[in-house]
Amino acid sequence: MKRRTWIQQAGLLLSGLGTSQSASSMLADSPSLKPKIAMDDRKYWVSIISKMAAPILDNISRGTLQKNMPMIVSKSNDGRNPKVGYLEAFGRLLAGMAPMLALPADHSEEGRIRAKFLKQAQLGIQHAVDPSSADYFAWRDKSKQTLVDAAHLALAFLRAPKALWEPLPDKTKKQVIEEFKYIRWIKPNESNWLLFASMTETFLYVIGEVPLRERIDYAIEKFDKDWYVGDGWYSDGDRFSFDHYNGYVIQCMLVETLRHQLSAGSKYQELFDRAYKRMQRYAHHLERMISPEGYFPVVGRSSTYRNAAFQPLAAVALDRKLPEDLKPGQVRAALTAVLKNIYKHDLYDQYSWLVLGFTSADQGNLADSYTNVGSLYEASLSFIALGLPADDVFWTSPAEPWTSQKAFSGKEFPRDYYVTY
Repeated sequence: MKRRTWIQQAGLLLSGLGTSQSASSMLADSPSLKPKIAMDDRKYWVSIISKMAAPILDNISRGTLQKNMPMIVSKSNDGRNPKVGYLEAFGRLLAGMAPMLALPADHSEEGRIRAKFLKQAQLGIQHAVDPSSADYFAWRDKSKQTLVDAAHLALAFLRAPKALWEPLPDKTKKQVIEEFKYIRWIKPNESNWLLFASMTETFLYVIGEVPLRERIDYAIEKFDKDWYVGDGWYSDGDRFSFDHYNGYVIQCMLVETLRHQLSAGSKYQELFDRAYKRMQRYAHHLERMISPEGYFPVVGRSSTYRNAAFQPLAAVALDRKLPEDLKPGQVRAALTAVLKNIYKHDLYDQYSWLVLGFTSADQGNLADSYTNVGSLYEASLSFIALGLPADDVFWTSPAEPWTSQKAFSGKEFPRDYYVTY
């Protein structure tokens, strides 16, 4: 890399707009800068998720989401009802925001933002399942896609039950349960879709309803035994594909399914422990995928989901279970660099909705046949580390070089070996 590029990136970090190895070294020599830089990272994350969330939550809280959000679909659209995209947008957004919304109320600027979004989300859930609302979702449509995003909504409830589920009116709770049971007609594909069924049934189990346990156990068995390919990676069905679906769906939904089965029988503890170790190993891979400049490989389908690929790395950070050789400041700095390389681009249309593409609307060719504008809010999933309070070491520790920065700058970095669990 040219010297000028390194200098430019270092300057960007210190202005709060970028990250580089060079800047990390400067931080190490300037203790007085550490707290400010670290907290600037959190403010930046909050600003990005807030921009993403505001149009959806503001509109659905007033019952105007379907009126005001144009449902743009892929040019290769497979003909499904575009109205399923509204559940996609809302369910996926909440799955990523849930841990943040679950934080205790406070009088900080961020606290006020959270309080507003939480109230809007609760109202939005009421509109989403009320047949008399203009924002009632396409629950009764014959599209199988409904199962996918009901699972994301279930994941949001499981990640923040006291914030997003328990305060809901009894009528709304009953309506959610009815819709989740109605979509049992959908037979999931032999792929990551099995986890969508396991998530909705797991949620029903957690709230005291009788689940279809065969859907839960079948998904667990397929991924634990048949589709685990080694070294922390799962195959998405019988044939392995090199893409980011371990990040988008598989790792976290499998772990969350198992986390909430621990009370259902002793056999689930071993399964959970094994799945979690695999997710920690996968988090290792994700951290090493981030280049010294903060870029990552754009591979496989659904690349319009952008930074959602890093959900498992954020998940182990949220649980405070990062692998020993991954430090909080290192992971935060790496993820922040990824975000800045994506969101420095104009990713929104004139009405503040995300656009199809990766860093530009000109990349609409990347949209798969099942993709619409609602699908893009999968990107919220890598923001779950905002569920850690602002005074957590993840946010307050100084930025540190991540693995590829150490490797390409001649610094010592950990050796890497495959795992056998």
